[in-house]
Amino acid sequence: MATILQGIGAAAALSSTSLDSKRFELSSLKSLPTPGRKGRVLVVRSDSRDISGGSNPRARSAGKLITNAVATKTEGSTSSTASKPGHELLLFEALLEGLDEEMARDARVCVMGEDVGHYGGSYKVTKGLAKKYGDLRVLDTPIAENSFTGMGIGAAMTGLRPVIEGMNMGFLLLAFNQISNNCGMLHYTSGGQFKIPVVIRGPGGVGRQLGAEHSQRLESYFQSIPGIQMVACSTPYNAKGLMKAAIRSDNPVILFEHVLLYNLKERIPDEEYVLSLEEAEMVRPGEHVTILTYSRMRYHVMQAAKTLVNKGYDPEVIDIRSLKPFDLYTIGNSVKKTHRVLIVEECMRTGGIGASLTAAISENFHDYLDAPIICLSSQDVPTPYAGTLEEWTVVQPAQIVAAVEKLCQ
Repeated sequence: MATILQGIGAAAALSSTSLDSKRFELSSLKSLPTPGRKGRVLVVRSDSRDISGGSNPRARSAGKLITNAVATKTEGSTSSTASKPGHELLLFEALLEGLDEEMARDARVCVMGEDVGHYGGSYKVTKGLAKKYGDLRVLDTPIAENSFTGMGIGAAMTGLRPVIEGMNMGFLLLAFNQISNNCGMLHYTSGGQFKIPVVIRGPGGVGRQLGAEHSQRLESYFQSIPGIQMVACSTPYNAKGLMKAAIRSDNPVILFEHVLLYNLKERIPDEEYVLSLEEAEMVRPGEHVTILTYSRMRYHVMQAAKTLVNKGYDPEVIDIRSLKPFDLYTIGNSVKKTHRVLIVEECMRTGGIGASLTAAISENFHDYLDAPIICLSSQDVPTPYAGTLEEWTVVQPAQIVAAVEKLCQ
């Protein structure tokens, strides 16, 4: 192992380039601060209305629903590039492009994992990188997640910037000790002597009949680990931007990719861009209800939004993207405008991202809510192999429509 790490370091030095979901649950999770912003988000309003009056915010009238929703209201990403010059990429190609650009920019960036080398990765996110950068910077490892994750963390401690692929997120449970006790804590337990600039990434989520072991959503497992950031990509645009940001971060970052989104196509800019690891994305502005979602569920929500618009509702859709920490600035401003919150996730209901988000919103924005928060999550069961049963365990657009109608009554 020492020989391998020395080889990687030498290569870097020689390189010329540097569905019963109607109930809601509250947990005791403390709200997370919003890095880079001063003050509490409670004083920030997204409108100009006076909040100093004596009326009870919870008794505020919801207002009448518009009878004819504005169908032309922006329903794509606010960062949409459809009308801009650029190039079209599938999501896995966008991840590859971001990774390639960072490896070319910084010789300390290296990749390790199962089949990431000459095979190009199980989902081709590392295709061609071994031939371009060599076997020392794109390292094929044995099927030993605990070992190569530990090796990557050790490499990060020596100054490299490893990108570790787990092939499937479910396999990273075998490396949970390394991720928890070492990756998340070493910066603190070393008194700041070590930084751990490592990216842990791979596909997860409910696919099409991949079985229980290959349908894991590990967001709920990793969110409680101190010292780790988590982001989830949902479009080729944010996949590339988040990949580049994660590699450049001095913090350990877990990047969640969804197995069913790899072939999603979008036009992205030709020029370089890097997204923030701590900001949500406003997907569709609206007035009646805030829908918070991420990853694949973004598309279930947008499908439901079309039905809701035809029914006269005006939902505001936010892709939270940053799973840890939450962007309470963007979320808070939306809650203060709509006064209703629906959370839609593919994560498990018990202890999931939705439960933590519910707690954070309740603690910070309780006085702005006119209705209880509703959280739609996956069923707390192992994901069945049978296709019809698999669909029953995951939130579907019709459930989202029904939940919004209940909230807006």
